[in-house]
Amino acid sequence: MSPKYIKIMEEIKLRLADGSLIAGSKLPSVRQLSEDFSCSKNTVIKAYSELEKEHLIYSVPKSGYYVVNEFQNAKNENEVIDFLSAGPDKSIMPYVEFQHCMNQAIEQYKEELFTYSDQQGLYSLREQVVKYLRNLQVFTQPERVVVVSGSQQALNLLVSMPFPNGKDNILIEQPTYFGFIESINLQQANTFGIELSMEGIDLDRLEYIFRNNDIKFFYIIPRFHNPLGHCYSNSEKKKIVELAEKYDVYIVEDDFLGDLDPNAKSDPLFSFDPSGRVIYIKSFSKIFLPGLRIATVVLPTLMINNFLRYKFSSDFNSSALSQGALEIYLKNGMFTSHLKKVKEVYRTKMQTLKKACDLLLPANTHFSKPTSGFYLSISLPEHVTAKQVVHMLNEQHIYVDDASRMFLPEYKKENLLRLSISQVDESQIKRGIEQLAHCIALIDSRKNHIAPNNVLLF
Repeated sequence: MSPKYIKIMEEIKLRLADGSLIAGSKLPSVRQLSEDFSCSKNTVIKAYSELEKEHLIYSVPKSGYYVVNEFQNAKNENEVIDFLSAGPDKSIMPYVEFQHCMNQAIEQYKEELFTYSDQQGLYSLREQVVKYLRNLQVFTQPERVVVVSGSQQALNLLVSMPFPNGKDNILIEQPTYFGFIESINLQQANTFGIELSMEGIDLDRLEYIFRNNDIKFFYIIPRFHNPLGHCYSNSEKKKIVELAEKYDVYIVEDDFLGDLDPNAKSDPLFSFDPSGRVIYIKSFSKIFLPGLRIATVVLPTLMINNFLRYKFSSDFNSSALSQGALEIYLKNGMFTSHLKKVKEVYRTKMQTLKKACDLLLPANTHFSKPTSGFYLSISLPEHVTAKQVVHMLNEQHIYVDDASRMFLPEYKKENLLRLSISQVDESQIKRGIEQLAHCIALIDSRKNHIAPNNVLLF
């Protein structure tokens, strides 16, 4: 016979599943449930505590317990294999812990919540960010840090604003993050590309572009690149910074997944920069809570006032509540504890994905081999397009990303897939790659008019 607290949990989950309890619903009081189930109050409290650990409910002091979000039936979740979504793994997002920080922030920063706060960001948060960035070999001061409403805002502002070198052209890796491509397209910025593979970029080609094309800045994702998963070596980073200094080019370093690097000796470009040449962007969206919409930018001192002018025209200042809660989360050590957990989760998932690709993908298919991060890319056979694969897999509720949108028109490739491990369950990875492999083989055989062996027809 199941313990009483398990029966209480099952009853609550049934009510979540049938929709009688929805997001924000207040749950029955401890006293009421203890009477309904003829048990002690401690038994009800244990049931609620276990439901909190599963992130289904949360408690509000002196008020009661509430539903966190709509309940999703586990069966439906298991039917979907999601290599497309790139937000953090929902099962390890620190909802309960961060809720406590939000409550404390409301108490601590209640005046700032209803007035305009420091346009550059709460100074106390910037102090905590500076302390945290030291772990990533980024040594700076709070006066050089600006809090922004997500890294996308920072990138958009940097595209639009003038730089001290007086140049106008932008250089990007090919492929690269599609959100940045959207920004340059919308603002009609003149942009050059440089091809990137898992072997890196051609540094001689980089020098040629720097020397001849009046480059304002080079946008680069040095660790766990989106979409390739590529990481630059320290010697490559040092050389890139030296070339930027030589030709008066700024570097915008998007180190959004640098926290996941298992190589303790791997440093950011910023650490090789003695003169303020590198602008360093640190997002908290991918490894923490994307809805927080908080990122930070470390800028050269001479660029801060101008950057703040452009930010003022966008939103004046970023959410004081989010800033205050993040400050508390960093200060009390919760973030360090959370990061230790997520590093292991994503490293393990990536190892599982690489093993599955190595074992199952057709021989004429190539894939990148990142050590961690979110992304792995797959180059399809010559006659197979990403769009074909995406369409066929969608019918099986397996979702992957066509990476063609991550290229400038002149560099576009139609046969590159991006897989993200962030929200796929580890137990589903091998099955997803099996289906992907069958799909590739089937399309390839049709193009070549060959009857495939052992191919699962959808």
